[in-house]
Amino acid sequence: MTAHAEEALERLLDRTLHELPLRRAPSTLESRVFAELNRRAALPWFRRSFAHWPLSARAGFLLICAALIRLAFLGGTSAVARVHSLQESGALSVSWARQAAVLMASASNLAASLAHAVPPAWFYGGIAVCALLYAILFGLGAAVYRTLYLQPQMAGD
Repeated sequence: MTAHAEEALERLLDRTLHELPLRRAPSTLESRVFAELNRRAALPWFRRSFAHWPLSARAGFLLICAALIRLAFLGGTSAVARVHSLQESGALSVSWARQAAVLMASASNLAASLAHAVPPAWFYGGIAVCALLYAILFGLGAAVYRTLYLQPQMAGD
């Protein structure tokens, strides 16, 4: 098919489709749409999506999350240090506790030596790659959800 024939066919289809009468929506659709809009407008700010929260609430939430992450990291390192000090002082007399302490201490030493051996550029690059892979996974999940669960109803159904 030539380009001229394709354009002529496109114009014919466009004209034919514009001449078709508009389909009428179901009579209950308007009331259902307005009811849903009113229901969503009546929700408190904390029940809406994060983008609709006030700026101060979003900033506070992010600060609290950052503080909790920092607390988790500090708590983990201090727990390992306490177990290591208990092991060195001989306070751990139970064999399973001693073995657990040795395992945690060696895992801590391994993590520390890996952290010192890996250049910071590789570390930041790894974080960037992980973030990119997470974004790709999120996008694929959204696409699959839209494809499988948000299909519009067919006209003949």
